[in-house]
Amino acid sequence: MAAEFMVQRRATSLLSVLSVLALAALFSPAAFAQDAAAPAPAENATSVAPAAAAAPDAGEPVRHHALSLIGEPKYGPDFKHFDWVNPDAPKGGVVRFATEGTFDSLNPFSIKGVSASGIGMIYDSLMAGSPDEESTEYGLVAEWVSFPPDFAWAKFGLRPEARFHDGEPIKPEDVIFSLEALKKAHPMYARYYKNVVKAEKTGDHEVTFTFDITGNRELPQILGQLTILPKHFWDAKGKNGEPRDITKSTLEVPLGSGSYKIKEFDTGNRIVLERVKDYWAKDLPVVKGQWNFDELRFQYFRDRTAAFEDFKAGRADMWRESTASAWATQFAFPGVQKGWVKKEAIPTKGVARMQGFAFNTRREKLKDPRVREAFNYAFDFEDLNKSVLFGQYTRVGSYFDNSELAAKGLPEGRELEILKEFEKDLPPEVFTKEWKNPVYASREDARKNLAEAMRLFKEAGWEVRQEVVEDPDCGVFCKMGRAVGLGSAKTQTVMRNAKGEPFTVEFLLGSESFTRHVAHYISDLQKIGVQASIRVVDPAQYEQRETNFDFDIVVDSFPQSMSPGNEQRDFWGSAAADQPGSRNTIGIKSPVIDAIIEKLVVAKDRAEVVATTRALDRVLQWGHYVVPQWYNPYEWLATWDMFGRPEKLPSLTSAFTQIWWVDPAKQQALAANRK
Repeated sequence: MAAEFMVQRRATSLLSVLSVLALAALFSPAAFAQDAAAPAPAENATSVAPAAAAAPDAGEPVRHHALSLIGEPKYGPDFKHFDWVNPDAPKGGVVRFATEGTFDSLNPFSIKGVSASGIGMIYDSLMAGSPDEESTEYGLVAEWVSFPPDFAWAKFGLRPEARFHDGEPIKPEDVIFSLEALKKAHPMYARYYKNVVKAEKTGDHEVTFTFDITGNRELPQILGQLTILPKHFWDAKGKNGEPRDITKSTLEVPLGSGSYKIKEFDTGNRIVLERVKDYWAKDLPVVKGQWNFDELRFQYFRDRTAAFEDFKAGRADMWRESTASAWATQFAFPGVQKGWVKKEAIPTKGVARMQGFAFNTRREKLKDPRVREAFNYAFDFEDLNKSVLFGQYTRVGSYFDNSELAAKGLPEGRELEILKEFEKDLPPEVFTKEWKNPVYASREDARKNLAEAMRLFKEAGWEVRQEVVEDPDCGVFCKMGRAVGLGSAKTQTVMRNAKGEPFTVEFLLGSESFTRHVAHYISDLQKIGVQASIRVVDPAQYEQRETNFDFDIVVDSFPQSMSPGNEQRDFWGSAAADQPGSRNTIGIKSPVIDAIIEKLVVAKDRAEVVATTRALDRVLQWGHYVVPQWYNPYEWLATWDMFGRPEKLPSLTSAFTQIWWVDPAKQQALAANRK
């Protein structure tokens, strides 16, 4: 998590969706332990809705061992292992995590409940994403995939040796069931796999998916991200004698096929995963040298302070920091001073995620884009970065920042052609002015920016007033003096509409760790008369309120890959705006954005992907849907010095849970030093 604030998203489907769908370009499809929050969605799919495509016929296409939406996969079909692993990494050891939050479910696929950390690692998917190659996958449960030139369908050949933890083979029936069950369990899956209209068994170890659209080169790859569920388990009755239901939360230990399984748990408090010693895929090149820890123990804490104290005391072994102030000031404890704890800033590549103060445009007072733009003019990032963030951050200005996908300058070429199709429905500035964040480099900048914020509010029907307020410090003699003209009454800047209603807004947070940042922003807003407040709730309540869009403003992030596609529906699509649990936190309902997303899904080549994404980025920018915050191209990682890792780490993440290992010699030395 390279962001200042680890945004609290739904832990239910996101542990699977954002590690399988959203993070498939980065991680193994088995969800990452402490990497579950952040993560960046998948590649380049969506749909338009032409007639259903034809099923496969004679002349079978090439069978691919790997897929990439950007160039060719780095490794050929005969590769032995990835170069970012140690193929001889020792297995063993226990890793303890201090985790903020809670959980009440062991089902990460349902919209209901809060699922436990790391639970996605008990599952496999058809293909495994690479944390070193953007938008690239290698066969896991599926040994190969084939498809025709028009991408009308995709066929997957399953490995005969693939097994669930109970020894049952993974069959085509399980794959078909998985697609149907996931689409039923969560609307996010239904949108993601919307264009997959049929799944059928076409061989003893083959499954063919048929699409309702042609030309969408991403569809085979997003199907590669499909989490495989055991049909025989979910079709049976649970231990309580009732039929199992994947659409509901449950505390029954589920059956998977991945590198880990659940060993024990205490609801809301603790969960332990254990490595599957006879994991069916352990010797495959796509898995070699990975998933080395014998046990992963997640201890839950209600707040960050308690969790961090657990790490400082040596009861947790790894800490991933997300707050600049904490990184700069809270790592001088004895373990660090004595060299027992290693503190590292690990560089990562990839698209810089848009993180910002996200508006709930379902609220009447936040519907007007002029109001939302005014909020951005009132945000003094430069002072916040200096006084709170220790100058550690760069402000984000694009939904695809730090990449070729970001809209820059004025639109031109193919991007301009796309935008021209919607010119009558777009602000004229889209074509005449480059979108940029306001800058507070001087007092004059501050004066101009606040004046512009007030102008925008006035255009939207809100006006700044100076109003007399009660002064608790003014006693009897003070009041007598004011009555005869000695001294003046205390006044307050207030923003009101024509009805006399004040402009009030609440920032909803799920952690105390971000209150300083929001308080700094509120002091900016008070200068123009906005009455803002902070409400901090526990993680479970936060998730519930965000899921049901019960907020004014939250801190949210929208991670992206280098090949954006149909996951954009869930971020910005009208169909997702009123669907509880969707990633369209903002509530965007824009026919223009919907249409551009549909164009993105059928982009015929890389140049079209880039041009269409830039058009989408520009329309989002001028919609003023968020007040952009900042990004940090590093993972801040602190570990007790007991771990080994490959000489080369993957470029997109530290992949701690996936490729590091416990070094017995280091562990013994650390234990001896701490006696």
